[in-house]
Amino acid sequence: MNLPNRLTILRTLMIPVFLFFLLTDYAGNCSKWIAVIVFILASLTDFLDGHIARKYNLVTNFGKFMDPLADKLLVSSAMIALVGMHRLSSIVAIIIIAREFIISGFRLIASDNGIVIAASYWGKFKTNFQMFMIIMLIIDLGTSTAVMIENVLIVIATALTIISLVDYLVKNKQVLSEGN
Repeated sequence: MNLPNRLTILRTLMIPVFLFFLLTDYAGNCSKWIAVIVFILASLTDFLDGHIARKYNLVTNFGKFMDPLADKLLVSSAMIALVGMHRLSSIVAIIIIAREFIISGFRLIASDNGIVIAASYWGKFKTNFQMFMIIMLIIDLGTSTAVMIENVLIVIATALTIISLVDYLVKNKQVLSEGN
């Protein structure tokens, strides 16, 4: 198994560790900081595995399948936990998670038709803002400035989620045409 795939597996294994510290006070006041560090490290493996796989031609079918799945599991589990902690609106979580299901289904249809849909810049911006949003919501500084930044990140992440969805659908509408 190559390094990018190991990083993807590591990210997947980090999710329960992240959730454990996010949702418990096992380490007292340090729990949220441990959760943030684990989340950041998991997020960095997302960047690293893709970069290494492309740079050294280590792209595999396992990686093509597991990398986006690991990303969706990380972000979705974080958002669901934040909804339960009353730090994120369920509507925002539903919009973001629904977009991931729609794009996954869309990619599946495209793949059945021999079409590969690459990640777009909108999708990459969306992911970055979602990660920053999640980090800020976990840290929960509670100051008026921090709350304002959190709210701006939530709005931007949600808007980019919708924009990236529309971008994918418009650029790849041939996937849904009846001729395929």
